[in-house]
Amino acid sequence: MLPEKAPDGAVAPDASTVIRIENAGAQGPFVLLCDHASNRIPPEFGDLGLDEAARRAHIAWDPGALGVSRHLSALLDAPLVWPDVSRLVIDCNRDPGARDLVPEVSETTEVPGNKGLDEPARAARIALSHAPFHAAIEELMADREQAGLASIVVSIHTFTPVYKGVSRPWPVGILSNVDRRVAEAMLADLAGQGISDLGDNEPYAPLDGVYYTLDRHAESRGLPCAMVEIRNDELRDEAGERLWAERLARAMEAARRALLGGVA
Repeated sequence: MLPEKAPDGAVAPDASTVIRIENAGAQGPFVLLCDHASNRIPPEFGDLGLDEAARRAHIAWDPGALGVSRHLSALLDAPLVWPDVSRLVIDCNRDPGARDLVPEVSETTEVPGNKGLDEPARAARIALSHAPFHAAIEELMADREQAGLASIVVSIHTFTPVYKGVSRPWPVGILSNVDRRVAEAMLADLAGQGISDLGDNEPYAPLDGVYYTLDRHAESRGLPCAMVEIRNDELRDEAGERLWAERLARAMEAARRALLGGVA
């Protein structure tokens, strides 16, 4: 059974508490981002007109992504940044001008509480978590640059085994855009671990509009980066999260060696 509860975190809907930075002083070269870590809907939004099943479903968050990210943070001595707000309230991995920044329909589910938002309401949601999430990443990246630390940025996501009736065979996909260095090294290592049906820009690709965070904080600055998408039936419990973190840590270390050689 997939995880059903939002991760432990703040309950007050203000920018000082909804953005989480873990292992902030880590010295390793990886920076971990988890845009869709939480399904928490702050009390001011009620239930957005959705039943409990919808609020626990993948449309609200990426089940298992935060658990994998936390294991990776420990394994790789990497900082981790995530917003403790459901993407149904606002999607932090979308351009502020994107149509699905505040989705009125997610997959096939209508979200009544997002219908017909005016500009002030939309701006308030951006101010709630989108703007402070990206500001926190920018500050972290600036601190690392000032400290002389290399940064390889990796975002962790999960996806559903079936989407709109179409089965997805890939247990994991690695997404990349112009800079494919991290993705190619990770895919080669994962194949060497015996993992088959690897997704290369599957089940999504940057042209689908899912690369906003990485483009803004890494690729546009010439920093190596990649997005990881794990099929969420692989993450039914903590053992699954740990297993995939260990597999990914090995693949990410292969990317580090390819990019930085012996540099820690």
